[in-house]
Amino acid sequence: MMKKELNYFKIGASYGGNQDWFPDFMMKIGGCAALTACDSCIYLDLFGGMPGLYPFDREHLTKKDYIRFGMLMKPYLRPRWSGVDRLEIYIDGLLTYLSDRGCRSIGLDPFYGSSPFSDTEKAVKRQIDRGFPIPCLLLNHKRRSLKDYEWHWFLLIGYDISGQRWMVKAATYGGWQWLNLAEMWDTGYERRGGLILYETL
Repeated sequence: MMKKELNYFKIGASYGGNQDWFPDFMMKIGGCAALTACDSCIYLDLFGGMPGLYPFDREHLTKKDYIRFGMLMKPYLRPRWSGVDRLEIYIDGLLTYLSDRGCRSIGLDPFYGSSPFSDTEKAVKRQIDRGFPIPCLLLNHKRRSLKDYEWHWFLLIGYDISGQRWMVKAATYGGWQWLNLAEMWDTGYERRGGLILYETL
C-alpha cells in the first residue's frame, strides 16, 4: 500500500478556493480553469518555492483576496460558453500569467486523456511524489457518480494505491473527494480531457 497527500491550503474553513464565491456570473459558472490556475499558483507560492505567484498576502489567505485573484486570472483563462475544453488553452493562459509575474522556472506539459492508463498511473505518482498538484480536465463521462466533475477543471493532490485499486484525491469547490482513477480515466467517450504536468525548468 502506498499513499501520499500534498500539503494544501485553507481559506477559512474552505479547502482551497471555491468557484461559488464569485459574484461575476461567468466566473461562477465557467471559471474552473482560471481558479484551478489560481489554486496551483497559491500552492506553488506556499509550498513549491515560487514566491510571488500569488499577488496578495500569502500569510493571510482570505476569501476577499481570492476573489480578487480570480478576477486577475480571468483574462488569462477567460470563461467561454464552450469551456476551456483543451489542454493547450490552459497551458497558453497560465504560461502568459507566469511570464507576466516574471516566473520562468516552471513548464507545463499536456498529458492527453487518450493516453494508456498504465502511463497515467506513472504520471500521477511521479507528479505527486515531486510535490506538484495536477490540473485535471474531465469532459463528458459515462458514470453518473462523476456528473459533478463533467466539463470541469480541478486539482489532483494525492494518491492512495492498494493492490490494483488506484484512488486520487480531487480538490474543487472548497472541498475534496477520493476518486477511483481507473474509473475517472475511462470516460466512455472518444473526446477526452487530460492532465497538465508541471515541471521545474
